[in-house]
Amino acid sequence: MTLSAVLTVLCSYLFGAIPAAAWLARTRGVDIRTVGSGNSGATNIQRSLGNGPALVVAAFDILKGALAVLAAYQLDLGLAVMAACGVAAVLGHNFSPFLRFRGGKGVATTFGAVAALLPVAGVAFALLFIATVWLTRFVSAGSILASIAAAFTAFLVGPEWLGAVVTALAALLTWQHRDNVGRLTAGNERRFGQKA
Repeated sequence: MTLSAVLTVLCSYLFGAIPAAAWLARTRGVDIRTVGSGNSGATNIQRSLGNGPALVVAAFDILKGALAVLAAYQLDLGLAVMAACGVAAVLGHNFSPFLRFRGGKGVATTFGAVAALLPVAGVAFALLFIATVWLTRFVSAGSILASIAAAFTAFLVGPEWLGAVVTALAALLTWQHRDNVGRLTAGNERRFGQKA
C-alpha cells in the first residue's frame, strides 16, 4: 500500500473512533458507559435519552462508515483500500481509543461502510433490518440478520474477496451482539422503545 493509502486507512480508524453517542450523552450529564447496555451507540442512546438524540447518533455513525469509504474513492485509491477504510471505521467505532478501546456494536457504521462499498448490499441490509425490527421490535435480531443478508448479497453481486470482507464485518457484528443472542435465547432481550 502507498503512504497515502496507509494514512487514509488510519484516518478512517480515527474518524470511526469518534464516540458521538458518548459525547452527546455527556452534554446531557449522562455517562453512556454506565447506563443501559453500556455501549456507545444509537440504541443505548434511544433507551437512555430518547428518539431525537438517537437519530443524531445513528446518522453520524452511518456517515462514519460511508465517508471513510468515499474518501478513499475520491482519492482514487482503489476498491481494496476503500474496503480497508470501511473496516477501519467500524473497528474505530467498536474499539475507540477515546473510550479506552470500548465503543458501540458497529451496526450503523457497518451499514454505512457496506452501503458505500456495495449499494445493493446496503439496500439488503436496510430492508431486512427494518422488516425484522418492525415485526419483532428486537434491534439486535434485526442487526444480525441484516448483516448476514448484506454478506450474502455481497457474494452475489461483488467480487468474492469483497463478499469475504462483508462477511467478516457481519461476523464481528454478530460477535459484538453475543450477549444479546444469549438474552434472545433466554427470552429476556429488551425490545425497541423499552427504556434502559
